[in-house]
Amino acid sequence: MARGERELLLALQRELSEEQFQSLKFLLEEQLPRGELLPASRPELCRLLLQRFPGQALAVLADLLPKISRHDLVRLHGLPGAEQEPPGEKGDAGGRPVSLPTAAPPAAAPPAAAPRRLTERDLMQVAQKLGREWQEVGIACLGLGSSRLDQIREEQPRSAVLQSFAMLLDWQRREKAAATAPRLRALLAPASLAPEVFDLLQSFEGD
Repeated sequence: MARGERELLLALQRELSEEQFQSLKFLLEEQLPRGELLPASRPELCRLLLQRFPGQALAVLADLLPKISRHDLVRLHGLPGAEQEPPGEKGDAGGRPVSLPTAAPPAAAPPAAAPRRLTERDLMQVAQKLGREWQEVGIACLGLGSSRLDQIREEQPRSAVLQSFAMLLDWQRREKAAATAPRLRALLAPASLAPEVFDLLQSFEGD
């Protein structure tokens, strides 16, 4: 490749939208510590990939790009897997993807509705289940800094539930529409929490 591994890694990430970048970090949670991933900027994520996958960082990234609908970057930069065309596409003479005509598909079931955003009432119920373990959750799972947790304790000195609720509100504001029960359940999975927390979040998914 014409460019070095470090430079190409950064160039690839800069071509991602913010939503795609966050999706990439979500997919990397299976391979890298969530506590390092959540606050990582694009250059910091490049550094993580280079440290954790020496000589293989581009291959790891190339494997994930098609999963966030950026197979075009794999082809454009000649990354591993570039020779594999995504289904229904074929490159033209200039290497640009061209959709192939396909027969009309049979009638399919309507797509499942996207999970709803958690409400403040939902978050209060979760806070009541977390109890005094909320600080561990905030740092290890939700990516909050210790200074913010200290501020929350000062604002709500008498109630661990209200402290936990304030932390979850911070997370909700940051995640916006992505603040859903499945997302929160996935983030909390590594923590040693009572099963009731996960049962509650699962019940919200059926609403």
